[in-house]
Amino acid sequence: MTLVLVYDGGCLFCRHFALSSELVGGLPDLEIRDGRSDHPLRVQLSARGLDLARGAVLLEGDQAWHGSAAIAELCRRLKPSDPLLALLRHVFAAPPRARQLYPLLLWARRMALHVKGLPEDPDRAGLRQA
Repeated sequence: MTLVLVYDGGCLFCRHFALSSELVGGLPDLEIRDGRSDHPLRVQLSARGLDLARGAVLLEGDQAWHGSAAIAELCRRLKPSDPLLALLRHVFAAPPRARQLYPLLLWARRMALHVKGLPEDPDRAGLRQA
């Protein structure tokens, strides 16, 4: 069954991880989707309680993982040929460690989006912050 990784394409770190996972992750059936640029997909995910602003989503059939669980599950399955991806796999494949470290990834994402002038939540892009 195809794995689908939905990530925030506005975040440089997220994009690099997603593209690396697809290209050198050793998962031939991995499909990556830029959730920031796909509003209908975000609506579908939101209806399932999966908010892209709170983390990446990994889908396999009816099964869904969100945030740290998505990264842990993906890393657990990776068979990377890339040394950096191999390191990330080692660090994030254990769910307890992924839960502990995931807030750092969200912080890095927030900073990367801030530098680019993008909102953390793509569905709030048109709203001005006071």
